[in-house]
This record gives sequence, C-alpha cells and structure tokens, in this order.
Amino acid sequence: MNTQIEISVKINGKQYSAAAEPRLLLSDFLRHELGLTGTHVGCEHGVCGACTVLLNGEAVRSCLMFAVQADGQDLLTVEGLAAANGDLHPLQAAFREAHALQCGFCTPGFLMSLLPFLQDKPDASEEEIRAALSGNLCRCTGYQNIVKAVKMLLEESNSDPA
Repeated sequence: MNTQIEISVKINGKQYSAAAEPRLLLSDFLRHELGLTGTHVGCEHGVCGACTVLLNGEAVRSCLMFAVQADGQDLLTVEGLAAANGDLHPLQAAFREAHALQCGFCTPGFLMSLLPFLQDKPDASEEEIRAALSGNLCRCTGYQNIVKAVKMLLEESNSDPA
C-alpha cells in the first residue's frame, strides 16, 4: 500500500506543499521532489554532515529525518543563503576568499552547520571553531582553510563599527 501524506513546509522563505511517503527522507524530499540539490547526501547515516540543513534555525542532518517530520516547519538550505541578486552570504564569501573548499561536496553542510554556531558564538576561539566543525567531514581540504575562513569572518564582524 502506497500511503502519501500531504506536507506543507517553508523552505528558504517559500511555502511548499507536496505529498510524501511516510518513510521518505527529508534529504531525498529536498533533492528529488523539490529539486533543491544543494543539500548533498554522503554517508546516509548522519555522520558526514553533508546533508545538514537548518530546521527552525537549528542544524539537523536531513538524512536522519523523514520529510513528514518537517511538516509545518521552517527550513533553510544552502540555496537560501545567497541574496536574491546573487550576492553571497558573508560566510560563503569568506569560504571563497580563504579557499576553504576544493571539490565542494561537503561545503553546503559546513556552511549550514556553521550558521547557528556563529550566531551563538560571535567571539569563538579557534578551538571552539574546530569543535564546531568536528561533525562535518571533508576529504580534500584538511580543514585549515575552513577554520581560516571562519576566523576571518569573525574578525571582520567584530571589527565592524556598526
């Protein structure tokens, strides 16, 4: 029996309604049903962090959630970071400037994991940054430039007179 459940979820400020099987993973719903392919699927066990999205402002692994669990919730994916005019989010710009990505597969997960961390810790130390990154895996960069990008962003934010 193929039971579909109607769900309604706000993603990147836009309301979506769709039918989903109860067992459909949120990551698959985003990628295959809605075409939001910025959320990557790596391990499918919640270990690598590539599928991280924000659910009501909190970082979650979309490969560990069912789409129906997002019903009525507010999601932010990597597609929602850049401005409508194409300007990069400050964190994306810092990643670019610090050469904090190579193949780019893990980058969306890093960005989405770091957003709530940076809101909570605007004066984070390098040790705290490294701890915040520990749930995301990267096979290319060695993490040094990712840490550099975050430190650079924090320094810029903390030096702004506003």
